[in-house]
Amino acid sequence: MVKVGILTIGNELTSGRIQDTNSALIARAMQEQGWPVAAMLSVGDDDGAIHEALDFLLARAEAVIATGGLGPTADDITTAAIAGAFGLSLRMDESVLAHVRDLFAKRRLPWTENNAKQALFPEGAEVIANPTGTAAGFAVRREGKIVAVIPGVPAEAKRMLPEGVIPLFRREFPEAALHVETATFKLFGIPEAAVDAAMADADLAALGVAIGFYPNLPENHIVLTARTASAEEAAAKLREAGARVKERLGKHIFAHGQETLEGNVARMLTDWGLTLAVAESCTGGLITDRLTDIPGSSLFLERGLVTYSNAAKIALLGVPEEVIAAHGAVSAETARLMAEGVRRLAGTHLGLAVTGIAGPTGGTEAKPVGTVHVALADGETTLFRHHALRWDRRRNKIAAAQIALLMLWRYLSGEVGDGG
Repeated sequence: MVKVGILTIGNELTSGRIQDTNSALIARAMQEQGWPVAAMLSVGDDDGAIHEALDFLLARAEAVIATGGLGPTADDITTAAIAGAFGLSLRMDESVLAHVRDLFAKRRLPWTENNAKQALFPEGAEVIANPTGTAAGFAVRREGKIVAVIPGVPAEAKRMLPEGVIPLFRREFPEAALHVETATFKLFGIPEAAVDAAMADADLAALGVAIGFYPNLPENHIVLTARTASAEEAAAKLREAGARVKERLGKHIFAHGQETLEGNVARMLTDWGLTLAVAESCTGGLITDRLTDIPGSSLFLERGLVTYSNAAKIALLGVPEEVIAAHGAVSAETARLMAEGVRRLAGTHLGLAVTGIAGPTGGTEAKPVGTVHVALADGETTLFRHHALRWDRRRNKIAAAQIALLMLWRYLSGEVGDGG
């Protein structure tokens, strides 16, 4: 089995100015290929640090993927550092240089001679084409091992990884080729430890299926992986393993694979010709933002209002001032009237509303920080849910938006019912 090491390079990473997203991108891609990641390292733009990191990774892995430091500036030293680590001289690739010059001309960018640096490669390196940027990648080999180097720009790495690096590794290590299939289950309303406990007796290992638990606030994801000689065998293993997951955690599962909660909600609203209006208080527009991330959301989403103040709830949604005075802006009564009010105002089939105390201040003994009220009105019935969240302000807002969308998804799925 081929093990892979990941090396991300750049002072911007080690200083904390930029988050390293490439390591996660590469690790996921390796997992999908059935190639375990032996280690991940980040180092600055320092020749010695790059040499030491390569030595460390190559002692533990057959292949290394490095990102970053391939640009034209003085601190882009990755190519020279890796050439030095392998005892190789640098050469100019005239075809790559011509390509870079042509890109600058097409984009009407001024040419400076330091851009020619992007056409320098270690002697004998295999060039990895960059379909989106000017800096090509390259691969060098040593003693049966390979190091592939691509730019650190996330959008470029995302293209070059499946189009250049993975095919290269498959050619390099044909004996390691397996058919790898994964199945993802997305859950909400159950902590990671409880997910793990629920699956403890599932005995997926006996099926030849690996299970991974991945918190992804506010959700928890389960990923099943089968590595087999054929697609049919992998599919059969995943069907049986998936059945065991559903048996134990079915009530918490709201999506599979690449599906999202908002995407499933959008699909059902569109398929059934239903329209929606949203009134948000504590979430500040997060629900509407998620829904409008879905292409074609104008087919079902009529409007979203952020009625943050009491005055906005009264003036825009028609919540009586005396109701807020008697029960508070964060209450079942106000949430119900917000949902009914936004539905009536927009003339939609459904009205969804949320109000709560995100924190860190504003809570009381009766209504502590994290109190959230959600309501859904359809013209005949107004459903209501109360939740007590426990995180900081930002995470409470994210979770409240999830709760509201989940309530709408369950309604559309036929799981109706009121509750406190």
